[in-house]
Amino acid sequence: MSRRRPQDRTPRDPIPREGLAPRFWERKRLTDMSRAEWEALCDGCGKCCLNKLEDEETGEVALTRVACRLFDDATCRCAQYEIRHNFVPECIVLSPANMAQNLYWMPQTCAYKLLWEGNPLPDWHPLITGDPESVHAAGVSIRDATVSEFETPDEEWEDHIIEEPLPGNSGGPRER
Repeated sequence: MSRRRPQDRTPRDPIPREGLAPRFWERKRLTDMSRAEWEALCDGCGKCCLNKLEDEETGEVALTRVACRLFDDATCRCAQYEIRHNFVPECIVLSPANMAQNLYWMPQTCAYKLLWEGNPLPDWHPLITGDPESVHAAGVSIRDATVSEFETPDEEWEDHIIEEPLPGNSGGPRER
């Protein structure tokens, strides 16, 4: 009689993280990372795909639950990542060269922002846990919490402003 091997229950990570040096982010500057290392820093929270509102007087940026038209709420990923600029030309391709001018709108928990500012990755980050679901389990992602920009009139976006959780808070984004 043959024995069945237990199935690996960890979902396949859509971001390739195999073959990277252990804890490479602690030894390399963002500017020295390979493309694979750079991409692996993404925790998959989806907050960069949220539409933001900027106060013209103060410059304060608020995240909304209104997601980009290409955002897949169930997977917390861009549905057309490789060709997104064909549909959303204004989508920003984050790189070390443009970090300084984009820090102001980036989510507080974003690995790129944290490392740029000299902070460590949080304990729930997939590079630490080895599990792409850890960002969702920690309540940091916006999976299943967005509304469509096509179905939400611009004048209603303020009704969908959310506050980011503090690191370690498992409550997820909260509406104001």
